[in-house]
Amino acid sequence: MDIRCRKTGCKYNNKYTCTAKGILIKKNIECSQYEKGNTPVDKTKYIFSENPPEYAPQRDSATIEIDCKARCLFNDNGKCVANGITLNDIKEKPLCVTFLEQ
Repeated sequence: MDIRCRKTGCKYNNKYTCTAKGILIKKNIECSQYEKGNTPVDKTKYIFSENPPEYAPQRDSATIEIDCKARCLFNDNGKCVANGITLNDIKEKPLCVTFLEQ
């Protein structure tokens, strides 16, 4: 499972890959593990850079449990069964953009 998080200011984000022990997507599709990190992120350096951002290796889905409380097509009795999930960085809190309403 490919787990990508664009919330680069989160303390669990390592080059767009989540390092949390587990993820819980709440009913409002928000990631409950999000914790603001100590280092501010300067996104403008990525927007105008000629170099693409670095990505950490993909995590094996066996190393992370993804629970889900949202009314989502990929929610199977509280477990995410999507091939991968992506969390956005548009709002204050990261939202699961893989979400498809059931």
